[in-house]
Amino acid sequence: MLLKDKVIIVTGATSGIGAATAMEAARQGARVVLAGRREEKGEALAGHIRANGGHALFVRTDVSKEADIEALVARTVREYDRLDGAFNNAGIPGPLGKLADLPSAEYRQLMTVNLDSALLCMRYEIQAMKKRGGGSIVNCASILGVVSGPGFSAYSSAKHGLLGMTKAAALDYATEGIRVNAVLPGPIETELWGHVDQGEQLRHAFVEGVPMQRAARSEEVARPVLFLLSDWSSYVTGTTLAIDGGYTAR
Repeated sequence: MLLKDKVIIVTGATSGIGAATAMEAARQGARVVLAGRREEKGEALAGHIRANGGHALFVRTDVSKEADIEALVARTVREYDRLDGAFNNAGIPGPLGKLADLPSAEYRQLMTVNLDSALLCMRYEIQAMKKRGGGSIVNCASILGVVSGPGFSAYSSAKHGLLGMTKAAALDYATEGIRVNAVLPGPIETELWGHVDQGEQLRHAFVEGVPMQRAARSEEVARPVLFLLSDWSSYVTGTTLAIDGGYTAR
């Protein structure tokens, strides 16, 4: 088992990539702590994992609140006595629109959830990992962290920033046994698109630019994440792994 007995936090774990990663991690032997705002979905998923022989705990967490993040990591360490890995996956899609037309409040909320929360998650995750001599963190960025498109100035800014933060953190802790990497999903079949105006049209437009001519399934992102969380990637830090069907190769 790739993650046997490792303790792994997954934020944004109640659907999409987060849920797929939590389930795959449990199948690979991890003790998974699921974090998210939707308590009913989170408890149901944790129960499903346990019913299938895995280890899972749900902790209701709003990553826009530092106190929730601190409590998440504290509960994890209290429950399992350590933290080995974390997938910082929580994020929101909007707002979309031309830069000069973006509502300031919505822009700030997006940056809070998609960028600031990653810094806070890493702050408390790293503190816990240092006590155990190391660990692995994976941040969920996007292909829009290396390219962009019309209407994506806010989202793309957050994801570009997340890649810079990932690289800097990797360098900060390279000699302390803590690895920090990022994954860059391309278009993917998740409910996130349903929360965006004209989301399906946008997804289809992205898919048209994918050499493989299809969107990814959530588990196709989850499995590379597990590789980065595992000891198989022990010499990998500060990298960005595109999971995009060849989109950014053009």
